[in-house]
Amino acid sequence: MGAFRNTNAPLITVPTAAMNSPHTSVADMSEKAIATVAAQTWVNGKDVFRITGGPIEVISLIAVCVTANDATASLVSWQADGTDGSAVAISGASLTIASKAAGAVVAALFTATTTATAIYDNGVGISRAATTAAGMIVPAGIIEQVVATGSTTGTWRHYMRYRPLGPGIIVTALF
Repeated sequence: MGAFRNTNAPLITVPTAAMNSPHTSVADMSEKAIATVAAQTWVNGKDVFRITGGPIEVISLIAVCVTANDATASLVSWQADGTDGSAVAISGASLTIASKAAGAVVAALFTATTTATAIYDNGVGISRAATTAAGMIVPAGIIEQVVATGSTTGTWRHYMRYRPLGPGIIVTALF
């Protein structure tokens, strides 16, 4: 047996024959988390996360309100815009985020690409529907904000838990 050490992961033991094979890749495909550094207003088409090197499975995707919204009736969601292909919804539009206070959460439920995002005013809620066995598969490309109706004034910080589905996949927060 040979050993491969990724400085960000535990020791992975791989048979020596597999290490010498040109058809075998060893990758850390454990669950990871990322968040945007800054909180910004929801803007239609604004890039939130960039995925390079291959697809990921999004396990949870939420936004937390940092500064309150005004009374504008804004409907928000997310979409994935793959490097190949075109933009596709990964959540349906929420109910309005008008007048949401700091601490409110918008969460993608991942039962279908059209399922409305949930809004939790007190910040406590279900991040995925109980019937969902897996998350949403998203190809290399970007995850971006969608504002279906209205504009937003409050600022939101985005958080995502994900699993890379192959070696060399990198996810970057874009603000």
